[in-house]
Amino acid sequence: MTVDEYIAGFPEAVQVMLRQVRAVVRAAAPGAEEIISYRMPALRQHGVLVYYAAFKGHIGFYPPIRGCAQLERAAAPFAGEKGNLRFPFTEPIPYELIGQLTAFRAAQDRAKAMSMAAVKRKTPPMQTG
Repeated sequence: MTVDEYIAGFPEAVQVMLRQVRAVVRAAAPGAEEIISYRMPALRQHGVLVYYAAFKGHIGFYPPIRGCAQLERAAAPFAGEKGNLRFPFTEPIPYELIGQLTAFRAAQDRAKAMSMAAVKRKTPPMQTG
């Protein structure tokens, strides 16, 4: 399944919201690859940055954001019981916040990849005997 096929499976009003979420996350992480993972659209850079999906009454956005108090506060009104975000269809979707969250996840992912690469460079080769 492709992201286009995923979006096409919903009513037109939901498709409009999903297309906008898709555009926002892609703009916020332009180097990321768009994939389907766990039957949801996702963006992957070095690892998966974000997932988004439509449900009966809301757009879900994953994973929970950790590491930026300002973004955590902004996302708090939308947090579900496990911290994943739920944007109800009955309220305006906070596309700007979605973009900020995605950009933050992309920065976290880049930093983690750079850190892992630095560790690999410092690891001495294994000695054989």
